[in-house]
Amino acid sequence: MPRALTTRVVQDPSDGFRFLPHLETEPPDLRVSFDVLGGGRIRARMTGAAVPALAGSEHKADLVCGPDEVHGAAARLCARWKERFVDFQPVDGQGRVIRSRRRPYALAVDLTGEPEDELRTVVADLARGGESLLFDTLLRGDDVRIEAFRTYLRSALSREGLRVRFDSDLQLPWPMLCAGEAPTAPASLDQLFARFLGHRHQIEYTGDAYAWIGPPRRARRRPAVSLNHDIHVGGATRADEVAKALAEGTECTERTTYAELVRDLEDPRLDEQFMYFWCHGEFVGNAPEPHVLVIRLTDGIAFDGHLVRELRSGQRHSCFRPLVLLNACHAGLPGASADRAFLGRMFIEHGAQGVLGPHIAMPQAFAAEYALEFVRRYLRGESTAGRIVYELARHFAARHRNPLGFAYGLHGGMDARLERTSGGDA
Repeated sequence: MPRALTTRVVQDPSDGFRFLPHLETEPPDLRVSFDVLGGGRIRARMTGAAVPALAGSEHKADLVCGPDEVHGAAARLCARWKERFVDFQPVDGQGRVIRSRRRPYALAVDLTGEPEDELRTVVADLARGGESLLFDTLLRGDDVRIEAFRTYLRSALSREGLRVRFDSDLQLPWPMLCAGEAPTAPASLDQLFARFLGHRHQIEYTGDAYAWIGPPRRARRRPAVSLNHDIHVGGATRADEVAKALAEGTECTERTTYAELVRDLEDPRLDEQFMYFWCHGEFVGNAPEPHVLVIRLTDGIAFDGHLVRELRSGQRHSCFRPLVLLNACHAGLPGASADRAFLGRMFIEHGAQGVLGPHIAMPQAFAAEYALEFVRRYLRGESTAGRIVYELARHFAARHRNPLGFAYGLHGGMDARLERTSGGDA
């Protein structure tokens, strides 16, 4: 007579067939890799439909520059944006500060009322620096392979509307770099804006192998989002409107303290589709380790990428899959020793789809305006993060004559989209 046998599973190497493979997507039109090899050598590779396939060969070159030189040049470019644009202070014919125009590019979003010649001179300087970093520092050299690589890459980037992935050990401010044929002087402001990669293409930068494996994302009628902020930041900006936009039609969690953030990030059940950070940030560290970005909510307690790793370690199959907008104003910009991407990298390593944030110390007025536009568009669920970042860069340039949209970079997440259901359970 048959009878049921008691069984006990002691090994489950298939993990119960519960999880799908890594999520697949359309490949980018252009993928450019910069790998740091032994001895500080940099090897560049390039693939994708935007570059021609080569018979019996590939797009590859070993560069003559080293990582320290490249990181130093990137730090100088970011400092250049702060010094010559964010902190720009007009003077009169005698070199005296015009007090009625105190830091005009930092205190306003709409720059259409600023003198065109003055703004064009500043933007031309930034564009020159962005092109120099890419082609005169990173890709300099007269080796035939470097010359060929540089020519093919310049040709591809001179097009418009590509989906570009910089998969690189060198985390550079890619949207702030420039390509395309330099316009003949005097160039119009629109011609100058069009030179920035952030104006020309959808861009993401990556560097890690294999995205987080976990349960597929679950669409919801009322997405779970969060506002993690310092309540004292941005009182004279549109920050309150961002908070209202986050709460409209969502399940919004507000956190203002370190303890609240730690408590929820440690919870393996945390399931948010979008996390927004609005707070101060600074780079801190002890030699010989590189400085890393630290953010502080209202209580002022430091929170960094190391803590993300501590709190999320071991939660391999968590449902934590948010897109993170890290709108943290940098209190200080260190030199080439700073690891500017560490906090974002830790979020991604432990489940986040991508991290969007500024590469420079962003003025609060612009940061709040940018966040408001991004939140409204992303929460509608109609477009990907990469498309929205691309559209916003062009929007602020065309409508407000403001290039600061190019200073926002997307670490992963180019294809991230907020999935909503039309009804039913939340």
